[in-house]
Amino acid sequence: MSTTTRGPVGGNISLDRTAPAYGGFNRTLLRIELMRILRNKRTMFFTVVLPVIFFFIFRAGQFNSGAGNASAWLMISLALYGAFVANASTSAGVAVERAQGWSRQLRLTPLRGSAYILTKVLVSSAVSVIPLVVVYGLGLAFGAHAPVGDLVLAFVVSWIGSMLMAAFGLAVGFLLPSENAMQVLGMAMTVLAFGGGVFIPQPVFGHSFDLFARWTPMYGVTSMAHAGLAGWSGSWMWVLNILGWALVLGGAAVWLFRRDTGRV
Repeated sequence: MSTTTRGPVGGNISLDRTAPAYGGFNRTLLRIELMRILRNKRTMFFTVVLPVIFFFIFRAGQFNSGAGNASAWLMISLALYGAFVANASTSAGVAVERAQGWSRQLRLTPLRGSAYILTKVLVSSAVSVIPLVVVYGLGLAFGAHAPVGDLVLAFVVSWIGSMLMAAFGLAVGFLLPSENAMQVLGMAMTVLAFGGGVFIPQPVFGHSFDLFARWTPMYGVTSMAHAGLAGWSGSWMWVLNILGWALVLGGAAVWLFRRDTGRV
């Protein structure tokens, strides 16, 4: 809808209220957001370098990983952890944007909230490919081996499933101020990774801990990524875990975004 109004010194000024295509989602914004994240050295260290360091430190771990070797299990785990961190930290960057006034500036444009969140999720998913490719490449080069189909499945599940943490990062970013968001996120990701069996297989801790782990948000994705090596027993529980946490974290991110928007 387009309207006109009188200017301060006469004449008509057109006020174009037509909503942009796709809610304002565009490749330029996507490219700017992606390049901004790739230039962030701290994010790149925790999402790419740290999982590689962990792989070389712990690849000699002693446990039975079924169809593959211990290095393959660790490769999948640490690549998945890097993807989790990439999604969460990239999305949680909204806390800094809020503090700097960038989010407020965007709200003065025709950009819709749905397009803004979609941009964040796509950028997060693009960044999460980097640790997956790097860790898988190094793992295979340094002794990790497993059936090709299992590795492909683990890669795809890790990439798509790790997007769950993008919703978690958005929720944290909209909930906490910038000076607290990243610290809380870092601690939370470590606790959730241990609780969900990312670093150590659940059977190592026994049945009681496994029952607890089923209620944590990383459990379903982690178990499905390792299914080729450890078996598919309990897969229905993994699916329920993923769907349930997707609804919880996604709903929280949307609600907190709307609450934050309402303050402006």
